[in-house]
Amino acid sequence: MRRLAASGVLLGIALLLIVPLDAQDLSDRAKQIGGKFMCMCGCSQVLTQCNHVGCTTSSSMLKELNQSLASGGSETAITQMFVQEFGTKVYAEPPKSGFSLVAWTLPSVYLALGTVLVVFVISRWRKHALEPVAGTGNAAAIPQELLERARARAARETED
Repeated sequence: MRRLAASGVLLGIALLLIVPLDAQDLSDRAKQIGGKFMCMCGCSQVLTQCNHVGCTTSSSMLKELNQSLASGGSETAITQMFVQEFGTKVYAEPPKSGFSLVAWTLPSVYLALGTVLVVFVISRWRKHALEPVAGTGNAAAIPQELLERARARAARETED
């Protein structure tokens, strides 16, 4: 019975280490806002999905987030607080305003430019493929002596 109780206590402690207490009681709004930030422990994971055992950074950030929401803080105020504390690297995705808008538009611009470039190159290849090759049909460009030798060799090799 003691072993069963001890194993239950160990299992409980292990669960507490795996899932931080602050992540257990997050509201839907806190999860939504926390999903917009990165954990600053260096794991390169979203704040609400950091799965490091005993990660103190994510638990403290989630605690700050919960406290700000409990005191009536708005999403923009919380965002500004995290940006002031950690810098713009706290964003999980760049904001869709100002210079960061370039990060959102450039992939589309590159895709359009790449498509135009591929169409241009393929049309040039097709155009050149349909043109006759210079020198074909012009027997005067081959010396008569070489032409006669080639014909004689072809005749010898094809004799049965």
